Amino acid sequence: MQINPAAVEASGWGWRHATRKDFALRAVDFTIRPGERVLLLGASGAGKSTMMAGLAGVLGGDEEGEQEGSLTIDGVDAREARGRVGLVLQDPDSQIILERLGDDAAFGCENLNVPREEIWQRVRESLDMVGLGGLELDRSTRHLSGGQRQRLALAGVLAMKPGLLLLDEPTANLDPEGVVEVHDAVKKVIEATGQTMVVVEHHIDVWLDLVDRVIVLGRPDASSPTGAVIADGKPDEVFAEMGDVLAAGGAWVPGRAIPDYSPKQESAHDAPVLSTENLSFGRGTALGVGINLDFYPGEVTALMGPNGAGKSTTMNIITGYISATDGTVKIDGHDIADEPAAAKACIGYLPELPPLYQEMTVQEYLLFVAELKGTRKKADRAAAVEHAAARAGLQGMEQRLIRNLSKGYRQRVGIAAALLGTPKIIILDEPTVGLDPAQMIEIRSLIRDLGKTHTVILSSHILSEVQTVCDRVLIIAHGRLVAQGTPEELAAQLTAKGTITATAQGSREAVVAAAGKVPGLTDLRVTDEKGGEVSFTAVSTAGTDLRGALSLALAQAGCPVLSLSAETMSLEDVFLQLTETPESGKPESAAAPAENPPAEAAAEEANEKEANSDESNL
Repeated sequence: MQINPAAVEASGWGWRHATRKDFALRAVDFTIRPGERVLLLGASGAGKSTMMAGLAGVLGGDEEGEQEGSLTIDGVDAREARGRVGLVLQDPDSQIILERLGDDAAFGCENLNVPREEIWQRVRESLDMVGLGGLELDRSTRHLSGGQRQRLALAGVLAMKPGLLLLDEPTANLDPEGVVEVHDAVKKVIEATGQTMVVVEHHIDVWLDLVDRVIVLGRPDASSPTGAVIADGKPDEVFAEMGDVLAAGGAWVPGRAIPDYSPKQESAHDAPVLSTENLSFGRGTALGVGINLDFYPGEVTALMGPNGAGKSTTMNIITGYISATDGTVKIDGHDIADEPAAAKACIGYLPELPPLYQEMTVQEYLLFVAELKGTRKKADRAAAVEHAAARAGLQGMEQRLIRNLSKGYRQRVGIAAALLGTPKIIILDEPTVGLDPAQMIEIRSLIRDLGKTHTVILSSHILSEVQTVCDRVLIIAHGRLVAQGTPEELAAQLTAKGTITATAQGSREAVVAAAGKVPGLTDLRVTDEKGGEVSFTAVSTAGTDLRGALSLALAQAGCPVLSLSAETMSLEDVFLQLTETPESGKPESAAAPAENPPAEAAAEEANEKEANSDESNL
């Protein structure tokens, strides 16, 4: 596919939204050469969304705001560069327009009046390029996974042959498998086409291998309400020279550790405050059957699973938005089916897409939610809103219109709404989606703090977040509960079935013979042999840590152990191993799940779309 990469230039460019007193960005100057790949960084509210909208030419005219300077694509005002820019957004569902895969990929070309015979050639080429060429053109878009939907959005943009590809947090809503799919598709596209690319992403480790330049937006000084370019250069140079400034401003800096909120609180586990018994759900195809979950006071529990596994559907059932096909949900002793009002009063819920009223200010919206939740006295509502806004980090934002807030701040408004009404249980569905790293740290700290006095249930595909925040993890896959335990327990359990690496003194024959006598140790392979030392690896299949038995066997054979270690698994390794399509019906986990049939992503999507189409039951 032949595409002419675009040149981009901003000269003294700035933009002020019509409803705002201050400019969002001002005095922005940069030149992006054709074929250059740029990572655009900045804290929430720094102006990234405004910059991307400006590059895409969708900020609007004089009625929508005021522009300064110039922003051009190939020398043409960005607002007039029709067809030269393609934008892929964060949420896959917001970009899928039509029912059939081929029609959706062709939609952009049709709007550009591309000849019909050329459209379908472009569609097939673009679908092939993003790895969807094997799917039928009449395949329902509702039956695609999150990663597939995002790749379809990319294919639709690619079919228009834009010289500038804009990616606005394209992997933020995806599970680890979907992230890899989209990254690899983008890599293939830009290597094949040479397109100019600008990507915004807080989890920038995903994109570091694809970019050759970093531009950082931020406030030149703490007192300035207006964003500008505060760093620009090669990734290594920017991170080395501006690391402290970037971290303080909310940018993720490679090599910096993710804060851990240990020690974590030990739960007595006397009685669960929320439990499900034989929970079954699914419309048409069974998505989950016989799922038993328990959530305890003073504990932060992660509910995890791949896209389409049933996480959001489970949360929607727990909160009473949709009904299960079978089973019970009890919340603080109240059955959600028999006593819905009493059960729902115990819950504060942040859905993945918070139902915010865009034309309200933050304060107006939170006051409205407080009244819906039964806080009748005006003074009590005001006090509750002030407290919730402070807990969610919204000080100084109370009089801002919600539609003018960044994604990160809109998410904070949703969290504040969930905190109203003093609920015992806080349910957070992807609470840090769209937040910059500094805000993620703040929200994670808030979650840990809430866990001291509440039962907190967290759905997240950010595995580092789960590992550093949660006391316990429940993993749902293939329509069943496949594992539960602390992150450390799950990793240790699978590590016990993993690889052992060792070095011992002695002859090859003696070392191999001694190791071979350890029950449960298989696939022994010598990796190095020199100076009377033998290094080898072996696989443990016993389900227990065999390092002690191996060390003893080698010592008894007169082969002193010089080093001995087991492969350490991250939570991401655990997640991927547990959620891969099983070859047998028995999960490799600590849980004893019910015998549940496999589930299809299509059923999950149908349930979630049904739930999300209704306005939130605040």
